[in-house]
Order: sequence, then C-alpha cells, then structure tokens
Amino acid sequence: MSEEELQLHFTYEEKSGSYSSDSEDLLEELVCCLMQLITDIPLIDLTYEISVEAISTMVVFLSCQLYHKEVLRQSISHKYLMRGRCLPYTSKLVKTLLYNFIRQEKPPPPGAHVFPQQSDGGGLLYGLASGVATGLWTVFTLGGVGSKAAATQAISSPLANQSLLLLLVLANLTDAADAPNPYRQAIISFKNTQDNSPFPSSIPHAFQINFNSLYTTLCEQQTSDQATLLLYTLLHQNSNIRTYMLARTDMENLVLPILEILYHVEERNSHHVYMALIILLILTEDDGFNRSIHEVILKNITWYSERVLTEISLGSLLILVVIRTIQYNMTRTRDKYLHTNCLAALANMSAQFRSLHQYAAQRIISLFSLLSKKHNKVLEQATQSLRGSLSSNDVPLPDYAQDLNVIEEVIRMMLEIINSCLATSLHHNPNLVYALLYKRDLFEQFRTHPSFQDIMQNIDLVITFFSSRLLQAGAELSVERVLEIIKQGIVALPKDRLKKFPELKFKYVEEEQPEEFFIPYVWSLVYSSAAGLYWSPQDIQLFTMDSD
Repeated sequence: MSEEELQLHFTYEEKSGSYSSDSEDLLEELVCCLMQLITDIPLIDLTYEISVEAISTMVVFLSCQLYHKEVLRQSISHKYLMRGRCLPYTSKLVKTLLYNFIRQEKPPPPGAHVFPQQSDGGGLLYGLASGVATGLWTVFTLGGVGSKAAATQAISSPLANQSLLLLLVLANLTDAADAPNPYRQAIISFKNTQDNSPFPSSIPHAFQINFNSLYTTLCEQQTSDQATLLLYTLLHQNSNIRTYMLARTDMENLVLPILEILYHVEERNSHHVYMALIILLILTEDDGFNRSIHEVILKNITWYSERVLTEISLGSLLILVVIRTIQYNMTRTRDKYLHTNCLAALANMSAQFRSLHQYAAQRIISLFSLLSKKHNKVLEQATQSLRGSLSSNDVPLPDYAQDLNVIEEVIRMMLEIINSCLATSLHHNPNLVYALLYKRDLFEQFRTHPSFQDIMQNIDLVITFFSSRLLQAGAELSVERVLEIIKQGIVALPKDRLKKFPELKFKYVEEEQPEEFFIPYVWSLVYSSAAGLYWSPQDIQLFTMDSD
C-alpha cells in the first residue's frame, strides 16, 4: 500500500466519522518508539530479537523506495526522520547501529528466545521477507533476467547485518528541501573516543566512537557488499576516519580483503568491485600510504593462484591485482570506467614504487604488451575497413577511430606510469629496468608516434643507456649478472638526464547525482539480504526500473 494509506491505519477516527487532521499522529509515535527501543534497551539475550525486529520494522517503514522507479526525494517517513520528535535521536541511533555492527553479536542460544523461531533463525520479518522475495526472484529468473545464483554466506549476526543495512538506508536518504540529511551528517562527522578536541558548533549530530574497534570489524567483514559500502562511505566522507586509517601501521589488514574482492572479480557483482576499486583509489591519493605499502612484506598469499608468492610487498601485490583487474576487464566486461579507476590508482602510486617484485615488474610490461597488440589489431582493422569502403560506398564504416583513441589514451597512461617510476625512483626498481630491457622491442613503434614522443624520451634513454652497458659486458649473461650491471648503471646514470614531468595525481570525484547509483544499490542489498539471494547488477536494474 502507499504511505498515505498506511498513515490512515494509524490515524484514529473521531465520533463524527471523519478523520481528524489535528489528531495525534500515531505513525510518528510508532517510529519514535522504535528509535527508543533500538537506542535505549540494553542488549541481552532476552532483548536481542526485540532489537532485530525494531530495526527491521524501521527498514520496512522506509521501504516505499522499492515501489518507485525514480529516487524518492520526499515521503512521510522522510518527514518523520528529518524533523520533529525523531530528530533528537539522530546521533544516538547512528551510534547504536554502528556499535551493533562492531560487536557482531550472535543470536542467543535456544531457550532464550522471545518469539517463535523461524527455520533460518532470522526473526519474524526475516521469514516473511524471505518468502515474498523468493517468489519475486522466481518471477525474475523465469523472465530471463536472472544471473548465476551464488550461495550467500550465512549471516552469523542478524542484528549486526540489519543494523548495517538500516544505517546505509539512513545515510542515503535524500536531503530535505530545507535541511541536509541529519543521519549522513552524523556519519560523516563522528570522532574517535580518544579525540578530546571540542566539536564545532556547526555540527549538530556529532558523537564519538571507538575507531580501533570499528577498524577491526571493517577489516573482518569485507566479504559483504554492505560492509564495503560502509567502508567507502566513511573513507570518502568522514575525514576523521580517513586520517585515522591512513595512520595505521597495519594497513594490510584492510587492504588485503579489498584486493581479494578484486582478485575474485568473476564471483562478485560489478557494484562490489567498483566500491573496492574506489576505496583503493581514495587510499592511493595519500603519498604516505603509497610509501608504506612497499615496506609491508607478506608471506604465502594463498588466494593468489596464478603464481606462488612466497614473499612479496603489499605494494607489489596491489599492483598485480589491479593489473589483473584491467586485463580481465579488457577481455570480458570492457568497461571504460573500471579501466580509468584502475589506471588512476596505479598512476597515484607510480612515483613511490619501491623494490618492485620481479613478477609485478613483468606484469606491468606484459599489460603494455597486451595494449600494444590490441592497438596494432585495431589499426589494421581500420586500414582494411578504409580500403573496403573505397570500393563500396554503401557499407557504413565501424567507428575504429573511437576505439583507437580509447586504446591510445590507455597506452599513454601506461607510459606515464612507467615514466613516473623511472624519473622519481629508478634507483629503487632494478626489476622494472630488467623487464623493460627484456621487452625493449615493444617500445620501438611508439618512439616516433606523435601521441607518445614526449613521454617516450625517458623510457628510450633508459633502454639505450642500459642496453649499451649490457653490450659492453658481453654475451651469455646470467639473470643475476644482468641485475648486477643494472644496479651499477643506476648509480652511474646522471639524474639530470631524465626529464621531469608533472607528478601524476588523480582524485576520486563522486558523480553529480550519487543517489541515482547508491539508493538502488542499498535497497537491492536490503532486499537480497532478506531473501538470502545473490543479485546481479542486471537484477538490480530490473528491480529499480520496473517496480511492478
């Protein structure tokens, strides 16, 4: 039913038989009571399910978005939450939901339940939503839109999961016409419990929370879309959290789960991959992060199956996973947005590349090789197409010029990344010089290309300088001997011979209307969580575009 119809159920009838316009609004009273239940009742075995149901009911009251094709910018539930009696609970509600997520409390043991148990142990609304959603899912898949159904992870803490979903729903409510979303304000301004500085008077819904506990839980929970979306929201919008995370000395605990999401790109929906990638891009905007990741040495990365990595720096592993994502995208999805973000993250890191693993250096050049072959193939197709069009005026030409421009943009970006590393940290990266020399023929065709001549100067200089030293050393050189000659040459090469270019720096900028992406995404997570199903981006699009 519509919100207006729902409101009638909570408006009492006076003796005259007409609905009173000045009567007490029981729906607002109920929403306030739910907020009080969530924030004020202590969490013990006896109250666990009451908290779960109160949070679920709040989600239900906000779920009118599911039945609208466009993003809702005003509704009755929006009005209650943005102003009036509910507003004073803003910071307390956000803080409680965050702590519920942090604690990851499991359901109480059998015998301590208030409500009769559903078979899935998720509460009354969980069972109801699951039944409804399963029916709709069947309709979707029979309609030919469904994608592979992946086994979702069992939810170990329904309270933590529902709290996180409600938090994301509240954070992504659109601003009121006369006031910003107070829940988003609370999320982007809270501080660490160890921070004793006063809150500015301009921040009305501020509070404090234990950053160490939040960081630990975020690191542990990155297998779910919603935890990754929360991490993105906090990193992108809460400067206190971002500063804290970038100062951590155990960044590998956060970065490794993000890299694992990207590594298993085939098994993730594209929204989850995008969130993980944007998180990396935000992190690589910080030079301190880019330096420190090369100092963290990892051993035996079991999930990386292409090659046994007994010992590798976090920085080199990050490069390997991002390059693998680019190569996957080139052969499968061909998404320019994904390419751009991957290359931007590599570009941000390039000036701080340190002691690159030999495999990481090889993969950088291998990616360039792949791009080079693709460039030649499209160039050949364009030439043949042009010849064919001269003999037949009726056949429309494919747009090879646009394809060529896109590939050349990516090639230039790769050359700039290699150049940035050579110009700023050549002495730290003998393995990259080795990989360049091993595949030096690849770069020959780009030396005279008008689009790349400027950026090729340093690369050409390095190849020529080190090739001549290897030539002087004689033939039949071992890998160890070649690396030794390279290390000696790095010391001998005058630094002023390498041309300086402006530093590569890319900053993540959110879309002009982010709610058009985030609101459908959040509600797809709410719905699929209740149904216990996997949703592909196609399903999400169908769900949001066709509300019937």
